[in-house]
Amino acid sequence: MTTHIEVCIDDVLSIEACVEGGADRIELCSALDLGGLTPSPGLIAAAAKSSLPSRAMIRPRAGDFCFSEAEVEVMLADIAAVRAAGLAGVVLGATTTNHHLDRSILMRLVAAAGDLGKTLHRAVDLLPDPIAAVDFAIDLGFDCILTSGGALAAEAGATMIAAMVERAAGRIDIMAGSGVRPENADAIRRATRANWLHSSCARSVVNGSDIRHFGFGSAERRLADTGRIRALKAAAVSGEPR
Repeated sequence: MTTHIEVCIDDVLSIEACVEGGADRIELCSALDLGGLTPSPGLIAAAAKSSLPSRAMIRPRAGDFCFSEAEVEVMLADIAAVRAAGLAGVVLGATTTNHHLDRSILMRLVAAAGDLGKTLHRAVDLLPDPIAAVDFAIDLGFDCILTSGGALAAEAGATMIAAMVERAAGRIDIMAGSGVRPENADAIRRATRANWLHSSCARSVVNGSDIRHFGFGSAERRLADTGRIRALKAAAVSGEPR
C-alpha cells in the first residue's frame, strides 16, 4: 500500500514548501487556526500555478456545519471560482442540527463540483456513526474522507479510522488527520491502514510584540516546513514493502 501525504496550508509561502518537501497534495485554506475556511481568490490563483494538485476548503465561516441557504449560495459561488481557477478539487462538509450529514446540501455542492476531486472533511467526526458515513460519501460521489476517527487526534481515533478503512474496502480513500506528525506517522499508518495522511507540518514564527499589542496577530503564526514534510513522508513510507 502506498501512503500519500496531504499538507494543509493557509498562506502562499507554504505552497513552495509543499513542493520542495515532496507532499502529494495540498489542502488549501484560510484560517487554519479555526479549522480551515475558504481561501482567498489570490491564494487560489497562486496554488493553481503550482505543480502540486490542490483541493480548496469550501467553508464560509467558523463554527458548526449547519448552513443557511444564503451560506450555501456563497459555497456554490466559491466552488465555481475554484473550478474556474483550475484547482484539482474541493473539500466539503455539511451537517444537520442533529449531527447527521446533510444530504440535500451536500448533493448540491457535489453537483456544483462536477468532475473535481471531492474530499468529505472532518464534519464526519461529529457524527454518531462515522463508519456509516463511508457508504454515504461513496453514494454522493466523494473520493476521499478526512477523519480523526471521531477523536481529537488521529492517533486516539485509530481504531475508528481502521474500521472506516475496512468499510471502504478500496472504494474511497480514507485520510487520517489531526495531530499527525513525523514522530507518529508510521504508527498511525500501521494502526489504521489509511492510504493518506494529513498534516500541517508546520513550524512556528513568532510575531513581534507590536503586532500582538495592536491585535494584528497572535503570539505566533505557523508555516508549512519543508523539512517536516520530508520527515513525515519518510516516516509514513518507512514500513512499506519494497
